[in-house]
Amino acid sequence: MEFEAPSIMTDWVLLGLIGALVVLLLLTVFGFVVYSGLFTEVVVSAGSPPVGSITLAYKFRVGPYGESGQLFTDSCSISSKLCSIGVYYDNPHTVPPEKCRFAIGRILSEGEAKPTEEQIKQFQKYGFKIFSFPAPSHVVMATFPFTTPLSIHLAVNRVHPALDTYIKERKLCAHPRLEIYKEDRIYFVCPLARQGDFYVPEMKELERKSRAMAAEAEDAQTDITGADTTSETSSISLEVTNGSRDTSVATSILLPFPASRGREETDNRSEHSYSESGASGSSFEELDLEVTGDGEGAPGLLPDLGYAEEQEVTGKWTKEPIAAERGEE
Repeated sequence: MEFEAPSIMTDWVLLGLIGALVVLLLLTVFGFVVYSGLFTEVVVSAGSPPVGSITLAYKFRVGPYGESGQLFTDSCSISSKLCSIGVYYDNPHTVPPEKCRFAIGRILSEGEAKPTEEQIKQFQKYGFKIFSFPAPSHVVMATFPFTTPLSIHLAVNRVHPALDTYIKERKLCAHPRLEIYKEDRIYFVCPLARQGDFYVPEMKELERKSRAMAAEAEDAQTDITGADTTSETSSISLEVTNGSRDTSVATSILLPFPASRGREETDNRSEHSYSESGASGSSFEELDLEVTGDGEGAPGLLPDLGYAEEQEVTGKWTKEPIAAERGEE
């Protein structure tokens, strides 16, 4: 019996050590998750963007957004010192994963700076393409810590729902969604105007084909139903199709407001776009912005006379025609 006591004490010591190690492990994991941004408050706002114009090297893909990880890895392997960027064009809640469209790459230069020929050739060697985005005037944005790889997963699961809620409550048209990984922060940026400027050439081509197919389907439906011979609105629409740009402008003034914007709104916004969460879009007057007595806008969101004029006409933000298409017109 006198030999059993040490054995019992040894068992309790081992159990105590194992318990302490488990507690330390759990505390370490918990601390790691907290450090990654678990309890970080997600603040969504509208205002001036955190970045200016950029030139990026990218690869475009159509498929599940989960495949973007490999593209990030590929771009980082070429140059680890540059900032990463992801541009997501479709709402994964409404678009099948295999049809989602996105571009992933690295930011070669920002603002007035220009990328070097060496950088361009280095990325082109591995199949990346070069494109430039202008500085967005106004955006919906949020930030999240980028301290560990886990930060990315936490950001995706926490920031995007917050953006969805903000955009939907204010009925904004804000897309596509840009994720910019800069130093120790992840910037989520959703342009509120001129969204077509943030479409890479492959995306513009897909949109052009999609609108052409939609127009053909609509024309075929019109021929079958004969609606163009019985509807006054349809007859005016035919004049617009066959007439000049001047005729189109004049007709848009004569038609009722909803009818005059119907086709244009369909043509200029992707049916898959993130803007679906915003329903229709609204002016900056509906945002949480303070206006002083002298009429100046709140800091970080300077008034833009051109955009204000457009708001009076349309009443909401829509994606403007792609630059290439404006040139074709």
